[in-house]
Amino acid sequence: MSIDVGTTSAVSEVVTLASELIAIDTSNTGDPNALGTERAAAEYVAAKLAEVGYETTYVESGAGRGNVVARLAGADPSRGALLVHGHLDVVPADASEWSVHPFSGEVKDGYVWGRGAVDMKGMVAMTLAVARQFKREQFVPPRDLLFAFVSDEEAGGFHGARWLVDNRPELFEGATEAISEVGGFSVSFDGRTRAYLLETAEKGVMWLRLKTTGTAGHGSMLHDDNAVAKLAAAITRLQAHRFPLVLTDPVREFLEGVADLTGVPFDETDPEAAVARLGNLSRLIGATLRDTANVTMFEAGYKANVVPSLARATVDARILPGREQEFEAELAEILGPDVEREWDSLPPVRTTFDGSLVDAMALAIGAEDPGARLLPYMLSAGTDAKSFQRLGIRHFGFAPLKLPPELDFTALFHGVDERVPVEALEFGTRVLDRFLRSC
Repeated sequence: MSIDVGTTSAVSEVVTLASELIAIDTSNTGDPNALGTERAAAEYVAAKLAEVGYETTYVESGAGRGNVVARLAGADPSRGALLVHGHLDVVPADASEWSVHPFSGEVKDGYVWGRGAVDMKGMVAMTLAVARQFKREQFVPPRDLLFAFVSDEEAGGFHGARWLVDNRPELFEGATEAISEVGGFSVSFDGRTRAYLLETAEKGVMWLRLKTTGTAGHGSMLHDDNAVAKLAAAITRLQAHRFPLVLTDPVREFLEGVADLTGVPFDETDPEAAVARLGNLSRLIGATLRDTANVTMFEAGYKANVVPSLARATVDARILPGREQEFEAELAEILGPDVEREWDSLPPVRTTFDGSLVDAMALAIGAEDPGARLLPYMLSAGTDAKSFQRLGIRHFGFAPLKLPPELDFTALFHGVDERVPVEALEFGTRVLDRFLRSC
């Protein structure tokens, strides 16, 4: 089969790809009974890959839940394949709060605007652009490259990565390492030297559903068995509780790296002081010093003059690697015997900051940003790595972006006026191209 190489380069088309992907509304409300919204974006990706000669596998895990997988054969079949994956769904957005329509994909003021620009259609566009470039060139990478574009990450991947791992694991045969989102972005601690954060670990997730019961009755009477009061008291105790500080290896390595770059010593006995000096980044790093548990929903009652017999709440808990059993025991003690608990959980992710893949990332970053340094860190949130690690795949968060130092990048995740700099997308595409050619 002949392929028309053409003149379009990955860098020249990445902004258009990102804009067009953002314009496809793939909002994921998390409602398990709702129709999926990812089909149109998955079909778009599949068409762009097929256009340059890829054979793609399109799979729906449910109505509208589109997933696309493609493989580019490498020079050495004996080497494990590298999986490059990204999710197509986004969290919802209220257009009335935005400066531009969240699903416009508008390009203005040097940014691509819209829901998913950073989480994570920008990285999907970079991956798609580089994959298309490789096929145009008939480039043979050192090892097999697997490109996966999946659904439902914003609700835990149960209809996306997790479903694929359970039902179609053969699509990822031979994959030993992977890269995806929430890593590879730049930070500057002194206004000059940049560091790029490589995600080597992420906290586990526990979505708790809490319930209390009591005696229903008229609101005008005395009550000492009030379901709402019992649950509210338990939630108040949980919100006031501070889980113990634990200095994990990725966080220690990150803070030591910052100390080396800035010349400000890191006191291991007081990591919170080091985190406090990180400015906007302190929100992200600070959340990896301990477990967290935040109430996100509360439901009770149906009429002002009726004491209900049932109260429910939802808690989003994030747990450090190795702390799962201790967290559950601590949680039970805080909530007490009157609160019934059930949950869905996703495991933590953890690997080491070493190896040839890390070396290749550092070289690719250094070639585009001389003098820059790669630092490991732990993500307080979760990604589809939680599902793919079940196949024994070692995972890193590496979606390279060179960002303006004044940009509060972490606030853009799920935030209003989400946007990504055009220059950052172009930079990231060049880095990703270099990395995948050498890894």
